[in-house]
Amino acid sequence: MTAAPNPLSQRTRIKICGLTREQDVDCAVQAGVDAVGFVLYPNSPRFVSVVRAAELARRLPPFVTPVLLFVNEVPAQVAAACDAVPAALLQFHGDETPEQCLAASGGGRRPWMRAARIPLDAAQPFDLVNFALQHERAQAILVDSHVEGYGGGGKAFNWSRLPPSVNAHLVLSGGLTPANVTDGIVQVRPRCKTLAVDVSSGVESAKGVKDPDKIHQFVAAVRAADALLARSPDALLSTT
Repeated sequence: MTAAPNPLSQRTRIKICGLTREQDVDCAVQAGVDAVGFVLYPNSPRFVSVVRAAELARRLPPFVTPVLLFVNEVPAQVAAACDAVPAALLQFHGDETPEQCLAASGGGRRPWMRAARIPLDAAQPFDLVNFALQHERAQAILVDSHVEGYGGGGKAFNWSRLPPSVNAHLVLSGGLTPANVTDGIVQVRPRCKTLAVDVSSGVESAKGVKDPDKIHQFVAAVRAADALLARSPDALLSTT
């Protein structure tokens, strides 16, 4: 009888977000990431137009997914962006309701994920289990730090505040760097179906400008965490 697969042995998917330059897209692909994100929110310092996002997305090889990030955008604009980048996964990072996410994704015809903004202040509760249930049509829930504006602001929330079990695929974001992503994976992966990680400022030399060395260091740290968890999950979990 074949044993059930150990969820701790799963490969952690990697997304690099906030890409604005061709060389950064190429570096991310060369480093082995699974997805790259383009911010279509005009107030972001990493904003790119739909035309620019489409240009950059055309550089991607098969099986590397472009992700389009929206903040409280109207469905017509989301649809126009999807026409320009037809293979994209949608990321809703504002105050969108489940109904608005479904409408903007064409009634769920396009895959999408929803950002959950976790308060940095431990005194402010956040019910991630209920949030995931409300957004059950989402492909994943991205957990990010709640700071002023939209986006994690390069700050990590306390990962131990996440519930011990969330019936969803999670994407860990907010303040990740090559130095702390291993700890994030160790702490969060046992709490969900599968885990991916999403980094932006943690691999930058300036806002919107990625650092090739940091990208490679980040990917290496994720792969090292996967290898360690596969070899000795109990020992690693005991350190969290």
